Amino acid sequence: MHRSPACVGCLWTSCTLGTPSWRDACGVFGVYAPGEQVANLTYFGLYALQHRGQEGAGMAVWGNETLRRHRGLGLAAQVFNEQVLEELQGDIALGHVRYSTMGSNTLANTQPMVGEGRFGPFALAHNGNLVNAAALRADLETRGVTFAATSDTEVITKLVETSGAESVEDALQAAMRRMRGAYSLGVVAPGKLVAARDPNGVRPLCIGQINGDKWVIASETCALHVIGADFVREVQPGEIVTLSAQGISSRQAMDPGRKSCCVFEFIYFARPDSHIYGKSVYMARLRMGHLLAQQAPVDADLVIPVPESALPHAMGYAQVSKIPYGEGLIKNRYIFRTFIAPDQRLRDLGVKMKLTPLKENLAGRRLVVVDDSIVRGTTTKPEVALLREAGAREIHLRISSPPIRYPCFYGIDTSAGRKELIAARMSVPEIREYVDADSLEYLELKNLIKAVGLPKTNFCTACFDRHYPIPVPKEVKVTKFDLETPSPD
Repeated sequence: MHRSPACVGCLWTSCTLGTPSWRDACGVFGVYAPGEQVANLTYFGLYALQHRGQEGAGMAVWGNETLRRHRGLGLAAQVFNEQVLEELQGDIALGHVRYSTMGSNTLANTQPMVGEGRFGPFALAHNGNLVNAAALRADLETRGVTFAATSDTEVITKLVETSGAESVEDALQAAMRRMRGAYSLGVVAPGKLVAARDPNGVRPLCIGQINGDKWVIASETCALHVIGADFVREVQPGEIVTLSAQGISSRQAMDPGRKSCCVFEFIYFARPDSHIYGKSVYMARLRMGHLLAQQAPVDADLVIPVPESALPHAMGYAQVSKIPYGEGLIKNRYIFRTFIAPDQRLRDLGVKMKLTPLKENLAGRRLVVVDDSIVRGTTTKPEVALLREAGAREIHLRISSPPIRYPCFYGIDTSAGRKELIAARMSVPEIREYVDADSLEYLELKNLIKAVGLPKTNFCTACFDRHYPIPVPKEVKVTKFDLETPSPD
């Protein structure tokens, strides 16, 4: 398989120089709002969803019987400016921020992708991952369909494009009947904004409303607030929702399966000010900290978070343990894109570039260090070393998720296999020794579910217990490079 040179053009925040957790696939945001500056509204929505993907951003706008698109690599603020937004005039817009889980980080793979169906031109954006993308693409190629990119989103686009259906809804339904895996989709077509979600509802997708007659779709509710939209409801598993001049309409395109929302949305992916299943993400994380303190108490002087995703987890731990909460690591928020390929010396400096210890607050103290997860262990170990260098007397790691022992095939960048997951290779005592902590405890799965406040049957927990809700073909080893062209050598 073709691989891009390690770290060339990567984000410091998404490589081994400072990634404490998994990275989600993408964020989708769309607006149906005739008479409004839809491109500007969509830009603000993408800005609110930037945490879901930092590799690329794009937008497609329908207006004056024309579909216009602009996309680029990098953050939304790097891809769009006032001139670009001014040129994207129309009534309907669809935007996307990307983190690649299938297909390299290239402009060709940046969304939305465009196609031409019998119903007219359309643009499509996707959050998730198809487990049968390679098989679908091979079938399409035997029928003479050509591909310009290497992502499963292009496969979905081609399925819609070649369906022969007279409406975008019929074309989407036909595609959904063939697709297997996780997908939350936005589509802009002539006069319509359409949303669709896989039958298990793995990735979130919601509907908002502005002033009664204008509509929004978004991966998270936090993106609704920034443009003044009111939350209406979530797109249901297996549902297609159409937003147009006729208002909102819906069809159940696929029979819903067992609800399987990724539980990591609550642990890490979603912004803390979002709601999923009607539950506050922030409050769920706070309760994770509460239960972690009850489950794994320790004598210590200070509770500190690994910034920034673990802040509510650590606050919850401090509240129940009665140990003072404080800061111990300061995050540099301005580490974004670099085109320097780091050598080993720079790799070793990576965590120090991202985090600075507050020596005055750490020296001689027994610390409870709370983080949301340990995936590869490649940043936890140097983080502990930073704290020891700052003079910490004891370091007790407390993790607000169970050990991650199995890869995700539904839109998280770990599908290369178990070999990259430290908990698949080591026991908890071995991990503790490897990262050089004085103690290490993970939140139990039953307490994680209790913290969220919904039945376990609502969630996918496969990364913890190997209970995959959507079968992954045994003959297909799904990786983000499955659709790449093999290199000549």
